[in-house]
Amino acid sequence: MTDLTATSAQTASPDREDVRKRVYAIVAASSGNLVEWFDFYVYAFCAIYFAPSFFPKSDPTAQLLNTAGVFAAGFLMRPIGGWLFGTIADRHGRKNSMLISVVMMCAGSLLIACLPTHASIGNWAPALLLLARLIQGLSVGGEYGTTATYMSEVALRGRRGFFSSFQYVTLIGGQLLAVLVVVILQQLLDEAQLKAWGWRIPFVVGAVTAVVALFLRRTLHETSSAASRGSKEAGSVAGLFRHHKAAFFTVLGYTAGGSLIFYTFTTYMQKYLVNTAGMSIKTASYVMTGCLFLYMCMQPLFGALSDRIGRRRNMLLFGALGTLCTVPILSALRTVTSPGLAFVLIAAALAIVSFYTSISGIVKAEMFPPEVRALGVGLAYAIANAIFGGSAEYVALGMKTLGHETAFYWYVSAMMAIAFCVSLRLPRQARYLHHEH
Repeated sequence: MTDLTATSAQTASPDREDVRKRVYAIVAASSGNLVEWFDFYVYAFCAIYFAPSFFPKSDPTAQLLNTAGVFAAGFLMRPIGGWLFGTIADRHGRKNSMLISVVMMCAGSLLIACLPTHASIGNWAPALLLLARLIQGLSVGGEYGTTATYMSEVALRGRRGFFSSFQYVTLIGGQLLAVLVVVILQQLLDEAQLKAWGWRIPFVVGAVTAVVALFLRRTLHETSSAASRGSKEAGSVAGLFRHHKAAFFTVLGYTAGGSLIFYTFTTYMQKYLVNTAGMSIKTASYVMTGCLFLYMCMQPLFGALSDRIGRRRNMLLFGALGTLCTVPILSALRTVTSPGLAFVLIAAALAIVSFYTSISGIVKAEMFPPEVRALGVGLAYAIANAIFGGSAEYVALGMKTLGHETAFYWYVSAMMAIAFCVSLRLPRQARYLHHEH
């Protein structure tokens, strides 16, 4: 495939063939992103069915492995993945990094799909499940930074926000697809069948789709140059902090708030509707599925908006509206009885979040030069996501247990205020990427 960087440099306005190649590259890159998040979410949705097969309550060692696995995969492996795959992408190319990450996710899913149970091999079963989750956690941790970097570099100038928004379209799409597959299985199989063997099917689906994504990604061209890959600071943490420390902490600052509010109104929200608002599990599931679908559709619209008003204004609107509206929205949801009203309130919150998520990748990529771009984006995201995003549910439930649930609302608002202040530091025009291509 023709090097799109060269093509764009030669033409002031890309021709139809160049646009077609770039759209294909976006689709191929984001297909792997969809698979990665499908596989990651399937574990959460299917855990209720396979947990007894791997973690029998009678075996305390298995229970400890369960705890360790969740912790390691969710928190420890993401920053390691962000560092490892960011380094690979900056030193050996974005394409190689994306190929390795999707192969690892495929391997993790296939391993889970084929695992013998605790009854068959004892504590080796939860240990191998832990290993599979470590592989998946590492893969997901590395996927974000590399995909965000690649999509920002391949997107057309003047429409980078729109094209880059498809990273979150596929991220949310992966979650929705995981829900859909589980719902279909619930209709076709009874609970006993799901617990016995049916839970393995989504992991097989994930492994197969990962192979498809692998073949799509193999056709991609490389966006990084030989000069940037050959730089002595390429993929170097020391180089990143020596020259781009301010950019790194700026990205870390608004990603902390972005990750926290994203998880608050997506993964935690269903539990909040059930435990706090008193909604039935089934109704809450319907509300959240509808909200997530609408949220997915919002991403290109808000991405295109950033192309018109600028990334900085998008981020300032995100920080300001998040600060002002989080407490009122969560307070209203606390006593909501109508599913329709709940849908409207959550959709409004997700619209605010969309100011950030639609340009999440591009606004970070524009802060770093190509030799440390994937590392800077991936590592900052993974650290903030692990600390603030991954802990959102635990902090919310912990404060509720202590009888101070509303303190969580103010915690989210405070992080949004920090995101607003940090966004003030964003340049009015991109420091990097603006003059590339």
